[in-house]
Amino acid sequence: MPPHLAGREKETGEFKRILDQNVILENFLLTGLRGVGKTVLLDTLKPLAIQIGWLWAGTDISESSSVTEEIMAQRLIVDLAVVTSNIIIGSNETKKIGFLSKEEVHHKKLNYEVLTAIYKSTPGLVSDKLKGLLQTVWEIIKPLNTRGIIFAYDEAQTMSDHSEKEQYPLSLLLDIFQSIQKKNIPFMLVLTGLPTLFPKLVETRTYSERMFRVVVLNRLNEKESKEAILKPIEDAKCPIKFNEASINMIIKESDGYPYFIQFICREVFDIFLQQLKRGEKPSAPIEEITRKLDQDFFAGRWAKVTDRQKDLLCVIASLESCHEEFTVQEIVEKSLKILDKSFSNSHVNQMLSLLVESGLIYKNRHGKYSFAVPLLGKFIQRQIKMNETP
Repeated sequence: MPPHLAGREKETGEFKRILDQNVILENFLLTGLRGVGKTVLLDTLKPLAIQIGWLWAGTDISESSSVTEEIMAQRLIVDLAVVTSNIIIGSNETKKIGFLSKEEVHHKKLNYEVLTAIYKSTPGLVSDKLKGLLQTVWEIIKPLNTRGIIFAYDEAQTMSDHSEKEQYPLSLLLDIFQSIQKKNIPFMLVLTGLPTLFPKLVETRTYSERMFRVVVLNRLNEKESKEAILKPIEDAKCPIKFNEASINMIIKESDGYPYFIQFICREVFDIFLQQLKRGEKPSAPIEEITRKLDQDFFAGRWAKVTDRQKDLLCVIASLESCHEEFTVQEIVEKSLKILDKSFSNSHVNQMLSLLVESGLIYKNRHGKYSFAVPLLGKFIQRQIKMNETP
Protein backbone atom coordinates (compact mmCIF):
# COMPACT_ATOMS: atom_id res chain seq x y z
CA MET A 1 0.00 0.00 0.00
CA PRO A 2 1.28 3.49 -0.83
CA PRO A 3 1.59 5.95 2.08
CA HIS A 4 -0.98 8.18 0.37
CA LEU A 5 -3.67 7.40 -2.21
CA ALA A 6 -3.92 10.36 -4.59
CA GLY A 7 -6.55 11.25 -7.16
CA ARG A 8 -9.15 8.53 -6.62
CA GLU A 9 -11.96 10.60 -5.07
CA LYS A 10 -14.30 10.21 -8.07
CA GLU A 11 -13.94 6.42 -8.17
CA THR A 12 -14.39 6.16 -4.39
CA GLY A 13 -17.52 8.31 -4.59
CA GLU A 14 -18.96 6.06 -7.31
CA PHE A 15 -18.36 2.99 -5.14
CA LYS A 16 -20.12 4.66 -2.19
CA ARG A 17 -23.10 5.28 -4.47
CA ILE A 18 -23.17 1.59 -5.40
CA LEU A 19 -23.12 0.65 -1.71
CA ASP A 20 -26.24 2.73 -1.05
CA GLN A 21 -28.46 0.63 -3.32
CA ASN A 22 -31.48 -0.78 -1.52
CA VAL A 23 -31.98 -3.24 -4.37
CA ILE A 24 -28.83 -4.44 -6.17
CA LEU A 25 -29.24 -3.27 -9.74
CA GLU A 26 -25.55 -2.63 -10.37
CA ASN A 27 -22.43 -4.53 -9.41
CA PHE A 28 -19.03 -2.82 -9.40
CA LEU A 29 -16.29 -3.45 -11.96
CA LEU A 30 -12.95 -1.67 -11.67
CA THR A 31 -10.71 -1.97 -14.70
CA GLY A 32 -7.47 -0.50 -16.02
CA LEU A 33 -3.92 -1.27 -17.02
CA ARG A 34 -1.41 -2.82 -14.66
CA GLY A 35 0.18 -0.21 -12.44
CA VAL A 36 -2.81 2.15 -12.18
CA GLY A 37 -3.59 1.02 -8.61
CA LYS A 38 -6.64 -1.23 -8.96
CA THR A 39 -5.64 -3.55 -6.12
CA VAL A 40 -4.64 -0.64 -3.88
CA LEU A 41 -7.99 1.07 -4.48
CA LEU A 42 -9.86 -2.20 -3.85
CA ASP A 43 -8.08 -2.53 -0.49
CA THR A 44 -9.13 1.05 0.30
CA LEU A 45 -12.78 0.41 -0.60
CA LYS A 46 -13.07 -2.64 1.66
CA PRO A 47 -13.13 -0.77 5.02
CA LEU A 48 -15.62 1.75 3.58
CA ALA A 49 -18.07 -1.09 2.91
CA ILE A 50 -17.47 -2.82 6.24
CA GLN A 51 -17.96 0.46 8.13
CA ILE A 52 -21.56 0.82 6.94
CA GLY A 53 -22.52 -2.79 7.61
CA TRP A 54 -21.52 -4.86 4.60
CA LEU A 55 -19.70 -8.17 5.00
CA TRP A 56 -16.71 -8.50 2.64
CA ALA A 57 -15.66 -11.85 1.17
CA GLY A 58 -13.18 -12.46 -1.59
CA THR A 59 -9.60 -12.89 -2.66
CA ASP A 60 -7.22 -12.72 -5.63
CA ILE A 61 -8.87 -14.97 -8.16
CA SER A 62 -6.69 -17.29 -10.22
CA GLU A 63 -7.13 -19.18 -13.46
CA SER A 64 -7.37 -22.41 -11.49
CA SER A 65 -10.46 -21.10 -9.69
CA SER A 66 -12.45 -21.28 -12.91
CA VAL A 67 -11.35 -24.64 -14.28
CA THR A 68 -14.70 -26.25 -13.48
CA GLU A 69 -18.08 -25.15 -12.14
CA GLU A 70 -17.53 -27.24 -9.01
CA ILE A 71 -14.21 -25.52 -8.28
CA MET A 72 -15.87 -22.13 -8.70
CA ALA A 73 -18.59 -23.21 -6.27
CA GLN A 74 -15.95 -24.25 -3.74
CA ARG A 75 -14.24 -20.87 -4.19
CA LEU A 76 -17.46 -19.07 -3.28
CA ILE A 77 -18.18 -21.36 -0.32
CA VAL A 78 -14.67 -20.96 1.11
CA ASP A 79 -14.80 -17.17 0.80
CA LEU A 80 -18.31 -17.05 2.27
CA ALA A 81 -17.27 -19.19 5.24
CA VAL A 82 -14.59 -16.69 6.24
CA VAL A 83 -17.20 -13.99 6.96
CA THR A 84 -19.99 -16.22 8.33
CA SER A 85 -18.04 -18.72 10.46
CA ASN A 86 -18.65 -16.79 13.71
CA ILE A 87 -22.40 -16.44 13.13
CA ILE A 88 -24.29 -18.80 15.45
CA ILE A 89 -27.39 -20.50 14.08
CA GLY A 90 -30.12 -20.11 16.70
CA SER A 91 -33.04 -22.46 17.23
CA ASN A 92 -35.34 -20.14 15.24
CA GLU A 93 -33.27 -20.84 12.14
CA THR A 94 -33.57 -24.64 12.45
CA LYS A 95 -36.36 -24.78 9.88
CA LYS A 96 -34.14 -23.02 7.34
CA ILE A 97 -31.68 -25.92 7.44
CA GLY A 98 -34.08 -28.79 7.13
CA PHE A 99 -31.49 -31.57 6.80
CA LEU A 100 -30.25 -30.98 10.38
CA SER A 101 -32.21 -31.65 13.53
CA LYS A 102 -32.99 -28.84 15.98
CA GLU A 103 -30.38 -30.23 18.36
CA GLU A 104 -27.71 -30.30 15.64
CA VAL A 105 -28.39 -26.75 14.48
CA HIS A 106 -28.79 -24.95 17.80
CA HIS A 107 -25.63 -23.01 18.69
CA LYS A 108 -23.87 -24.37 15.63
CA LYS A 109 -21.85 -21.84 13.67
CA LEU A 110 -22.37 -21.03 10.01
CA ASN A 111 -18.92 -22.33 9.14
CA TYR A 112 -17.51 -24.11 6.10
CA GLU A 113 -18.80 -27.49 7.31
CA VAL A 114 -22.39 -26.26 7.60
CA LEU A 115 -22.24 -24.27 4.35
CA THR A 116 -20.97 -27.33 2.50
CA ALA A 117 -23.70 -29.47 4.04
CA ILE A 118 -26.37 -27.00 2.90
CA TYR A 119 -24.84 -26.94 -0.58
CA LYS A 120 -24.71 -30.72 -0.93
CA SER A 121 -28.21 -31.26 0.42
CA THR A 122 -29.78 -28.85 -2.08
CA PRO A 123 -31.07 -30.76 -5.13
CA GLY A 124 -30.21 -29.85 -8.69
CA LEU A 125 -27.20 -28.66 -10.66
CA VAL A 126 -24.26 -26.71 -9.28
CA SER A 127 -26.10 -23.44 -9.97
CA ASP A 128 -29.21 -24.65 -8.13
CA LYS A 129 -27.13 -25.72 -5.14
CA LEU A 130 -25.34 -22.35 -4.96
CA LYS A 131 -28.55 -20.37 -5.29
CA GLY A 132 -30.12 -22.46 -2.53
CA LEU A 133 -27.09 -21.99 -0.30
CA LEU A 134 -26.91 -18.20 -0.76
CA GLN A 135 -30.64 -17.81 -0.20
CA THR A 136 -30.44 -19.86 3.01
CA VAL A 137 -27.45 -17.84 4.25
CA TRP A 138 -29.30 -14.58 3.67
CA GLU A 139 -32.35 -15.83 5.58
CA ILE A 140 -30.09 -16.61 8.53
CA ILE A 141 -28.04 -13.37 8.57
CA LYS A 142 -30.83 -10.96 7.59
CA PRO A 143 -31.99 -10.41 11.21
CA LEU A 144 -28.42 -9.37 12.16
CA ASN A 145 -28.78 -5.88 10.59
CA THR A 146 -26.29 -6.75 7.86
CA ARG A 147 -26.52 -4.67 4.68
CA GLY A 148 -25.45 -7.67 2.62
CA ILE A 149 -22.33 -9.47 1.44
CA ILE A 150 -19.82 -8.25 -1.12
CA PHE A 151 -17.91 -10.91 -3.05
CA ALA A 152 -14.76 -9.10 -4.27
CA TYR A 153 -12.34 -10.70 -6.71
CA ASP A 154 -9.10 -9.19 -7.95
CA GLU A 155 -7.45 -10.24 -11.25
CA ALA A 156 -10.88 -11.38 -12.44
CA GLN A 157 -9.77 -11.36 -16.10
CA THR A 158 -8.24 -14.78 -15.42
CA MET A 159 -11.71 -16.36 -15.16
CA SER A 160 -13.20 -18.01 -18.22
CA ASP A 161 -15.58 -20.67 -19.53
CA HIS A 162 -14.33 -23.90 -21.12
CA SER A 163 -16.88 -24.97 -23.70
CA GLU A 164 -14.62 -27.73 -25.01
CA LYS A 165 -14.91 -29.40 -21.58
CA GLU A 166 -18.55 -28.39 -21.11
CA GLN A 167 -17.59 -26.33 -18.07
CA TYR A 168 -18.94 -22.79 -17.68
CA PRO A 169 -17.69 -21.41 -14.34
CA LEU A 170 -17.72 -17.74 -15.39
CA SER A 171 -21.27 -18.04 -16.72
CA LEU A 172 -22.17 -19.78 -13.47
CA LEU A 173 -20.89 -16.86 -11.41
CA LEU A 174 -22.81 -14.28 -13.44
CA ASP A 175 -26.02 -16.35 -13.56
CA ILE A 176 -26.05 -16.94 -9.80
CA PHE A 177 -25.67 -13.29 -8.85
CA GLN A 178 -28.20 -12.12 -11.39
CA SER A 179 -30.69 -14.69 -10.07
CA ILE A 180 -30.32 -13.97 -6.35
CA GLN A 181 -30.32 -10.21 -6.92
CA LYS A 182 -33.67 -10.57 -8.71
CA LYS A 183 -34.92 -12.12 -5.44
CA ASN A 184 -33.84 -8.92 -3.66
CA ILE A 185 -30.97 -10.67 -1.88
CA PRO A 186 -28.22 -8.03 -1.36
CA PHE A 187 -25.17 -10.03 -2.40
CA MET A 188 -22.95 -7.95 -4.68
CA LEU A 189 -20.06 -8.72 -7.04
CA VAL A 190 -17.03 -6.42 -7.03
CA LEU A 191 -14.52 -7.35 -9.73
CA THR A 192 -11.21 -5.80 -10.74
CA GLY A 193 -9.13 -6.69 -13.75
CA LEU A 194 -7.38 -5.67 -16.94
CA PRO A 195 -9.29 -3.96 -19.78
CA THR A 196 -9.97 -7.40 -21.28
CA LEU A 197 -12.31 -8.22 -18.38
CA PHE A 198 -15.50 -6.36 -19.34
CA PRO A 199 -15.54 -7.52 -23.01
CA LYS A 200 -15.06 -11.07 -21.72
CA LEU A 201 -18.04 -10.72 -19.35
CA VAL A 202 -20.26 -9.33 -22.11
CA GLU A 203 -19.18 -12.09 -24.48
CA THR A 204 -19.97 -14.67 -21.79
CA ARG A 205 -23.37 -13.22 -20.89
CA THR A 206 -24.74 -10.28 -22.88
CA TYR A 207 -26.72 -9.04 -19.88
CA SER A 208 -23.41 -8.33 -18.11
CA GLU A 209 -23.46 -4.94 -19.83
CA ARG A 210 -26.45 -3.98 -17.66
CA MET A 211 -25.25 -5.87 -14.62
CA PHE A 212 -22.11 -3.84 -13.90
CA ARG A 213 -21.15 -0.23 -13.29
CA VAL A 214 -17.78 -0.11 -15.04
CA VAL A 215 -15.21 2.31 -13.62
CA VAL A 216 -12.03 2.71 -15.67
CA LEU A 217 -9.00 3.63 -13.59
CA ASN A 218 -6.66 5.87 -15.55
CA ARG A 219 -3.22 7.28 -14.78
CA LEU A 220 -2.94 10.32 -12.54
CA ASN A 221 -2.81 13.83 -13.96
CA GLU A 222 0.07 16.18 -13.15
CA LYS A 223 -1.57 17.64 -10.03
CA GLU A 224 -2.48 14.20 -8.68
CA SER A 225 0.99 12.84 -9.47
CA LYS A 226 2.58 15.72 -7.56
CA GLU A 227 0.30 15.00 -4.60
CA ALA A 228 1.28 11.31 -4.68
CA ILE A 229 4.96 12.32 -4.61
CA LEU A 230 4.82 15.02 -1.93
CA LYS A 231 2.19 13.89 0.59
CA PRO A 232 4.19 10.95 1.99
CA ILE A 233 7.18 13.20 2.77
CA GLU A 234 5.33 16.21 4.17
CA ASP A 235 6.03 14.99 7.68
CA ALA A 236 8.38 17.55 9.27
CA LYS A 237 10.59 14.74 10.57
CA CYS A 238 11.28 13.47 7.07
CA PRO A 239 14.95 14.19 6.23
CA ILE A 240 14.29 14.31 2.47
CA LYS A 241 12.61 17.04 0.44
CA PHE A 242 12.19 16.86 -3.32
CA ASN A 243 12.94 20.01 -5.31
CA GLU A 244 10.91 21.02 -8.35
CA ALA A 245 13.38 19.42 -10.77
CA SER A 246 13.14 16.05 -8.97
CA ILE A 247 9.35 16.23 -8.87
CA ASN A 248 9.11 17.00 -12.59
CA MET A 249 11.54 14.21 -13.39
CA ILE A 250 9.48 11.66 -11.42
CA ILE A 251 6.24 12.81 -13.05
CA LYS A 252 7.78 12.59 -16.52
CA GLU A 253 9.36 9.16 -16.06
CA SER A 254 6.32 7.63 -14.31
CA ASP A 255 3.84 9.11 -16.81
CA GLY A 256 1.29 9.32 -14.00
CA TYR A 257 1.10 5.59 -13.25
CA PRO A 258 0.93 5.13 -9.45
CA TYR A 259 3.07 1.97 -9.44
CA PHE A 260 5.90 3.74 -11.24
CA ILE A 261 5.57 6.86 -9.08
CA GLN A 262 5.96 4.72 -5.99
CA PHE A 263 8.84 2.71 -7.48
CA ILE A 264 10.83 5.76 -8.59
CA CYS A 265 10.11 7.73 -5.39
CA ARG A 266 11.34 4.86 -3.25
CA GLU A 267 14.58 4.58 -5.24
CA VAL A 268 15.16 8.35 -5.26
CA PHE A 269 14.43 8.57 -1.53
CA ASP A 270 16.91 5.81 -0.66
CA ILE A 271 19.59 7.27 -2.95
CA PHE A 272 19.16 10.79 -1.53
CA LEU A 273 19.51 9.48 2.03
CA GLN A 274 22.78 7.74 1.20
CA GLN A 275 24.13 10.78 -0.66
CA LEU A 276 23.31 13.13 2.22
CA LYS A 277 24.95 10.77 4.67
CA ARG A 278 28.14 10.97 2.59
CA GLY A 279 27.90 14.75 2.46
CA GLU A 280 27.06 14.79 -1.26
CA LYS A 281 24.56 16.97 -3.06
CA PRO A 282 21.45 14.85 -3.75
CA SER A 283 21.17 13.77 -7.38
CA ALA A 284 18.92 11.09 -8.85
CA PRO A 285 20.57 8.71 -11.38
CA ILE A 286 17.44 8.34 -13.47
CA GLU A 287 19.07 6.11 -16.11
CA GLU A 288 20.10 3.59 -13.46
CA ILE A 289 16.67 3.74 -11.81
CA THR A 290 15.02 3.17 -15.20
CA ARG A 291 17.31 0.20 -15.81
CA LYS A 292 16.29 -1.27 -12.45
CA LEU A 293 12.62 -0.70 -13.27
CA ASP A 294 13.14 -2.48 -16.59
CA GLN A 295 14.66 -5.45 -14.80
CA ASP A 296 12.08 -5.62 -12.03
CA PHE A 297 8.89 -4.92 -13.98
CA PHE A 298 9.39 -5.53 -17.71
CA ALA A 299 12.21 -8.06 -18.17
CA GLY A 300 10.22 -11.11 -16.99
CA ARG A 301 7.37 -10.35 -19.39
CA TRP A 302 9.76 -9.66 -22.28
CA ALA A 303 11.61 -12.95 -21.70
CA LYS A 304 8.41 -14.96 -22.27
CA VAL A 305 7.86 -13.50 -25.74
CA THR A 306 9.11 -15.39 -28.82
CA ASP A 307 11.61 -13.76 -31.19
CA ARG A 308 8.99 -13.24 -33.88
CA GLN A 309 6.57 -11.75 -31.34
CA LYS A 310 9.36 -9.40 -30.27
CA ASP A 311 9.70 -8.31 -33.90
CA LEU A 312 5.99 -7.52 -33.95
CA LEU A 313 6.15 -5.62 -30.65
CA CYS A 314 9.12 -3.61 -31.94
CA VAL A 315 7.08 -2.64 -34.99
CA ILE A 316 4.23 -1.52 -32.72
CA ALA A 317 6.64 0.46 -30.52
CA SER A 318 7.82 2.26 -33.67
CA LEU A 319 4.30 3.58 -34.36
CA GLU A 320 3.53 7.17 -33.35
CA SER A 321 0.30 5.91 -31.78
CA CYS A 322 1.93 3.06 -29.83
CA HIS A 323 1.16 4.64 -26.45
CA GLU A 324 -2.54 4.96 -27.29
CA GLU A 325 -4.22 2.71 -29.89
CA PHE A 326 -3.10 0.95 -33.04
CA THR A 327 -4.63 -1.21 -35.77
CA VAL A 328 -3.61 -4.31 -37.68
CA GLN A 329 -3.25 -2.29 -40.88
CA GLU A 330 -0.90 0.22 -39.22
CA ILE A 331 1.30 -2.64 -38.00
CA VAL A 332 1.40 -4.27 -41.44
CA GLU A 333 2.30 -1.00 -43.18
CA LYS A 334 5.02 -0.18 -40.65
CA SER A 335 6.53 -3.66 -40.90
CA LEU A 336 6.91 -3.21 -44.65
CA LYS A 337 9.06 -0.14 -43.98
CA ILE A 338 11.31 -1.34 -41.17
CA LEU A 339 11.55 -5.15 -41.42
CA ASP A 340 13.28 -7.36 -43.95
CA LYS A 341 10.62 -9.98 -43.26
CA SER A 342 7.34 -8.07 -42.95
CA PHE A 343 4.00 -9.26 -41.55
CA SER A 344 0.79 -10.06 -43.38
CA ASN A 345 -2.66 -9.15 -42.04
CA SER A 346 -3.47 -12.72 -41.08
CA HIS A 347 -0.13 -13.18 -39.35
CA VAL A 348 -0.57 -9.98 -37.33
CA ASN A 349 -4.09 -11.02 -36.30
CA GLN A 350 -2.85 -14.41 -35.20
CA MET A 351 0.08 -13.04 -33.20
CA LEU A 352 -1.98 -10.29 -31.59
CA SER A 353 -4.43 -12.95 -30.35
CA LEU A 354 -1.54 -14.77 -28.66
CA LEU A 355 -0.24 -11.54 -27.14
CA VAL A 356 -3.74 -10.79 -25.82
CA GLU A 357 -3.79 -14.21 -24.15
CA SER A 358 -0.40 -13.50 -22.57
CA GLY A 359 -1.65 -10.18 -21.16
CA LEU A 360 0.65 -7.85 -23.11
CA ILE A 361 -1.97 -6.52 -25.55
CA TYR A 362 -5.70 -5.99 -25.29
CA LYS A 363 -8.38 -5.35 -27.87
CA ASN A 364 -10.95 -2.69 -27.11
CA ARG A 365 -14.56 -2.79 -28.18
CA HIS A 366 -13.87 -0.67 -31.25
CA GLY A 367 -11.55 -3.27 -32.73
CA LYS A 368 -8.33 -1.40 -32.00
CA TYR A 369 -5.45 -2.64 -29.87
CA SER A 370 -3.42 -1.15 -27.02
CA PHE A 371 -0.60 -2.25 -24.75
CA ALA A 372 -2.01 -3.88 -21.61
CA VAL A 373 1.18 -3.06 -19.69
CA PRO A 374 1.83 0.65 -19.04
CA LEU A 375 4.99 2.17 -20.56
CA LEU A 376 5.71 -1.09 -22.38
CA GLY A 377 6.22 0.90 -25.57
CA LYS A 378 8.97 2.99 -23.97
CA PHE A 379 10.63 -0.16 -22.62
CA ILE A 380 10.64 -1.74 -26.10
CA GLN A 381 12.02 1.48 -27.58
CA ARG A 382 14.89 1.26 -25.11
CA GLN A 383 15.52 -2.35 -26.16
CA ILE A 384 15.62 -1.29 -29.82
CA LYS A 385 18.08 1.49 -28.99
CA MET A 386 20.30 -0.90 -27.01
CA ASN A 387 20.41 -3.36 -29.94
CA GLU A 388 21.31 -0.57 -32.33
CA THR A 389 24.20 0.62 -30.16
CA PRO A 390 27.50 -0.81 -31.48
